[in-house]
Amino acid sequence: MHVHFEVVQHVATRSASRTAEASHVPGGKIAKAVLLRDTEGYTLAVLPASHHVGFPGITAALACDARLATEQEIDLIFDDCAHGAVPAIGAAYGLDVVVDERLLDLDEVYFEGGDHTTLVRVSADDFGKLMAGARQARFAKRG
Repeated sequence: MHVHFEVVQHVATRSASRTAEASHVPGGKIAKAVLLRDTEGYTLAVLPASHHVGFPGITAALACDARLATEQEIDLIFDDCAHGAVPAIGAAYGLDVVVDERLLDLDEVYFEGGDHTTLVRVSADDFGKLMAGARQARFAKRG
């Protein structure tokens, strides 16, 4: 997609909030991805790491009820990634994506690189390219 990016290495972490600490990046600038399951299939919710999925907001954005996907479902879809390291680029996996609008207002965005030691940094414009076609909504709640 002709996106310029920088790879940022950090010590191994198991959560988005720990990744923010380890990489010295504000949690609000890290796009975490949460796989959801609904009656139509899967949707990747992309939101700031400093927030959680607000299910009333996500239900409104998707116009249906959704639940968190199981670990087994996540592992099946993201079989080229480390367990639990879900990248925010759903289009690469043929997934529908809903992105929290807060991420689209930033000057730069970081997201998981598919393992627990790598972040990918992109500019706001390039993140917008990566999120082209994604639904936009304000669904995340402060965690």
